[in-house]
Amino acid sequence: MNPNVIPLSSLTPKHNLPALSTLKNEKKSLLLGQERVVDAFTLLTKTAHQHMYLADFAGIDRKAFIDALASQQGDKASQLLIGSNDNNTTHFQWVDEQDLVLNEKREPLILSHKNQGYSYLSGNIKRTDLVGRLLSSSVHPINTANLDKLQYQAGALAQCHTLFICADSLWKREGLWDLLLNILSSKSYQIHSQLPLVPLNCKIVLVGTSTQYSVCWIEESQFSLHFPLLGEMSYELDLTSYSEKDYGNWLVSIAALNQVSLSHSALAPLFNYSARLADHQRRLTLLSSQVGQLLSQAHAYSGVSEISAKDIAYALTRYQLRHNASETLSAQNFDDKFINLPTEGERVGQINGLTVLETVEYSYGEPARITASVHYGDGEVADIERKSELGGNIHAKGMMILSSCLYRIFGKDAPLHLNANIVFEQSYQEIDGDSASLAEYCSLISAITEKPISQSIAATGAIDQFGKVQAIGGVNEKIEGFFNLCERRGLTGNQGVIIPRANTQQLNLSANLVAAIEDKKFSLYQIDHIDEAVELLMKMTAGVADENNDFPEDSLYGLVQGRLANLAGYSDEESTFFEKLLRKLKFFS
Repeated sequence: MNPNVIPLSSLTPKHNLPALSTLKNEKKSLLLGQERVVDAFTLLTKTAHQHMYLADFAGIDRKAFIDALASQQGDKASQLLIGSNDNNTTHFQWVDEQDLVLNEKREPLILSHKNQGYSYLSGNIKRTDLVGRLLSSSVHPINTANLDKLQYQAGALAQCHTLFICADSLWKREGLWDLLLNILSSKSYQIHSQLPLVPLNCKIVLVGTSTQYSVCWIEESQFSLHFPLLGEMSYELDLTSYSEKDYGNWLVSIAALNQVSLSHSALAPLFNYSARLADHQRRLTLLSSQVGQLLSQAHAYSGVSEISAKDIAYALTRYQLRHNASETLSAQNFDDKFINLPTEGERVGQINGLTVLETVEYSYGEPARITASVHYGDGEVADIERKSELGGNIHAKGMMILSSCLYRIFGKDAPLHLNANIVFEQSYQEIDGDSASLAEYCSLISAITEKPISQSIAATGAIDQFGKVQAIGGVNEKIEGFFNLCERRGLTGNQGVIIPRANTQQLNLSANLVAAIEDKKFSLYQIDHIDEAVELLMKMTAGVADENNDFPEDSLYGLVQGRLANLAGYSDEESTFFEKLLRKLKFFS
């Protein structure tokens, strides 16, 4: 068996699914994989004057996560904000409700009652949302003498033990950001200018992105003093550290948040969908909002509250239908031959590479025809994409590495008297990334040797200076993009895709693609080195250099050396007198 062929068992993730009856809907399940956050929050509840920054990400159900996190702090004692007079000076203080000592001569002046575990502020936050306000009264002026006659509408700082604030919403109101920092610095806040300060008795948790945290840490000098506790959320789960049962509990809890339940058949497609989002066979996504939206859509389509595998599959099909307008147009361009990309036969200096086109919420693979031409020159490998300003910096770096790799193999002892031009044909937008460097190298070798490349096999992979083939992104989308084109044209059994061996652990392919591979109608190959790729594509041994760095003449790299020698004029220099005489006699005969 060809060692480069990827076995059928490696095409999709394999999960040890738990029994549905063993799974539980619990708030703490929503904290799965979030040990960093839980540790920071535990410190928050046990330290004085230290506050926390919760770094989350798009795709998380923020409110549900905050509720689960806040439930970990346990029940807090109810507290009262009372006004007291000591030495004829009025001040405010917080006391536990159960510790309040009643005086028979004078009842304590209770201004506010703190009995709420947590609160979350977002949107159009106002100053009164934080510190509260006094209800206006024209009868009693606002001063310490009339405290018993004032009505205080408490803000979140006085109502709850832990206050979560959307950082984005807070920063949109610059005055509120400065107010919060002043409150944290003085450890107190003021309800009204004529009243004494209220001691801060609330822990603050800012909720935003990791990028926002870094910006604040650098640009705001007081930020690191007040928010030393960072809880950065994980967006995926590693199954080497957790079990499928742990994740099953998480799925059941997400389903409950969206007012649905799961049947046992729904677990397998949900695990596969999650692994696809995580882009790894042994990792699962923690994008609770995205998973919850899928479950809600499946419920809406099916009309039943218990979601099955069939419901999940249908919801995913409809999701693709709603988002694949660009992909459909691309397929039409290939089918109408507006884009020239052969998938049969052989061509010199031409190969099918693979690209991924991404929008904000959807990505798909699209093949791209890469061509190379060579001529006599000074050794430059020209990137037409870069020269036309359609190539990004990473793509330019990949081309430089390709050139370096070529010189390492063939230019150790003398310069290459060859120029090459490489281009993505019919590409009218920016190309970036280094994942095409393997395909570009193969097309260049084909152009030099004039050995044709099989057009039924596409290739993707990044290379280093030593010819090692490295992992690339979007491997599933790239494979499926080429397969879909081949399937529409008719599968022949000769078609396939070459990928880096490192990407095999990310494979999570569609059911019809796996079925085609099982039926020997399509193939996937995994490689570690560029030599394996050129041998698969050109059906010729690459060759191994001897101690003088010479390759066998009947090998692919031997042909490269021969072509380079001809361009340099070495063959004429090495010809003997009799060889030259024979050529002349042949000419005159």
